[in-house]
Amino acid sequence: MLNKYPLWKYLLILAVLAIGLVYSAPNLYPDDPAIQLTGASTTLKVDQPALDRAVGALKQAGIAVKAAEVAENGGLLRLERLSDQLPAKEAVRRVMGDDYVVALNLAPTTPQWLRNLGASPMKLGLDLSGGVHFLLEVDMEKAVAARMQVYEGEVKALLRKERIRYRSLPSRGDAFQLGFADSETLGRVQALVRKNFTDFELTSTERSEQQVLNVALTEAKLAEIREYSIKQNLTTVRNRVNELGVSEPLVQRQGANRIVVELPGVQDTAEAKRILGKTASLEFRLAAEPDAPRATTESFEFREPGRPAVALERSLIITGDQVTDAQASYDENGRPQVNIRLDGHGGDLMNRATRNNVGRSMAVIFIEQKPVTRYVRQSVDGVEQEVMLQSFQEEKQIISLATIQSPLGSQFRITGLDGQGESSELALLLRAGGLAAPMYFAEERTIGPSLGAENIDKGIESTWWALIFVSIFVILIYKFFGVLATVALAFNLVLLVGLMSIIGATLTLPGIAGIVLTLGMAVDANVLIFSRIREELKNGLSVQRAIHEGFDRAYSAILDSNLTTLLVGGILFALGSGPIKGFAVTMSLGILTSLFTAIMFTRGMVNLIFGGRNVKKLWI
Repeated sequence: MLNKYPLWKYLLILAVLAIGLVYSAPNLYPDDPAIQLTGASTTLKVDQPALDRAVGALKQAGIAVKAAEVAENGGLLRLERLSDQLPAKEAVRRVMGDDYVVALNLAPTTPQWLRNLGASPMKLGLDLSGGVHFLLEVDMEKAVAARMQVYEGEVKALLRKERIRYRSLPSRGDAFQLGFADSETLGRVQALVRKNFTDFELTSTERSEQQVLNVALTEAKLAEIREYSIKQNLTTVRNRVNELGVSEPLVQRQGANRIVVELPGVQDTAEAKRILGKTASLEFRLAAEPDAPRATTESFEFREPGRPAVALERSLIITGDQVTDAQASYDENGRPQVNIRLDGHGGDLMNRATRNNVGRSMAVIFIEQKPVTRYVRQSVDGVEQEVMLQSFQEEKQIISLATIQSPLGSQFRITGLDGQGESSELALLLRAGGLAAPMYFAEERTIGPSLGAENIDKGIESTWWALIFVSIFVILIYKFFGVLATVALAFNLVLLVGLMSIIGATLTLPGIAGIVLTLGMAVDANVLIFSRIREELKNGLSVQRAIHEGFDRAYSAILDSNLTTLLVGGILFALGSGPIKGFAVTMSLGILTSLFTAIMFTRGMVNLIFGGRNVKKLWI
């Protein structure tokens, strides 16, 4: 029989409609403005007393707290008003100090039954919901200094191999100095260094009855180290952002030594700051001999409290940027460890250092840049007020000190970590890539949703006006069939929002433009079908036959036009970035939902109303 669907097709349409309604529903529940409180390190947990201190600080500042809760990843304080976020952040940071990370957040209000079904609202881009903007500055001087330490160790190892006596002298800037007893030894060393190293500029002077060799890097090598440092850190930051699972992030270089990071729609901003801000640099050093001169040693504390400090050699074996892989696991006693894999050069250096030092201890030093916050009174525009000044202090602590049992190569393990959380985080940071140089937060800006509120309002308003005007047009032209097209259009919008929520797509302002465009393209398919039905009626076909031929003959034209547009959307997504990708995603998904609603849903309604009936005239 013409224009009749089997039962399974009606059930399929109802199922798709139900799924669309359920997974688009969370977008009706706006998030609460909130602040997130987490420990500056993985070992410091936010407990109820710490949360009570934060709540007390907010009450003292006159900021209303909607709710406060301790979660697995820290404390969350929900606020009544969006305008209270920044004052609340400053009030809590002042009370909690540098041991805690305080960040702006958005707390979901989606009902629990929807969350149990895996339903969540769409992620909004930086231009709509705000997000996090970081400007990271790479410390180029420390990058050069770290590389010079490695070179200094290699030169000294070469001199020891050749049995040449030398005296270590204090380094000056981006160079290191060695003292020798006479000019003949100095000349021999200069020839030896020039033969084995091509990137050094050697100069010599006589000072305090000894010959001093000044070893500096060439300008070309310094430029190469600086360029490598910014590129390596850029790659590392991108990998870390990928580990965080942020949708459509922006990570790009700015100038000679800065990196811009934008994380749109990110929820746990504190975690993002901790992962991006940590250097997770490692240094591998040998423990100093008991009779070693003080000028060649340096004392370090353990991360684990209660253990005495240990003197280590100043020269480095390798640094963390030569780590290519790191995996958290457990040793034979069930204690956490990190399995390390080095690159070829790092493996050679490690083997060379440990081969001749079996029985000595080797330390693994973990390097962090810890924030230090001070409040000083300054005159701002003639008004005396407290101003927050934040700096960073480098902290080096030993995380592992073990005896070298046999020569090591490119694979070994780090033990002595404080719990599974620390081993997992250290492995994540090292796996994402070692930093070639420390980075500092030159600028940190949390973009609140209030900045995107006007864009959201205008986007919603434009979508509604598009739906209204398109509906009026098709109703005026196609009468009752225009009403059916309007219902299909509304279903298409629900289905598109639900589909974007399911796949976790990020909605941006250009994405809203893609939705508005989708509404016009969706009704275009119905226009083709209804115009075809009109033509078949004018050709003298019966109502049932005209409906059947209208849908069938318009099908190929609809499919061809939508597939070509889908192809363009795919090209935009593959070659574009940022806003262009956002537009391509919504447009492409809208084409798929439009095909379903125009071909299946609209025909299902027409079949349900007119199928099997003796209809003499259509209002079309």
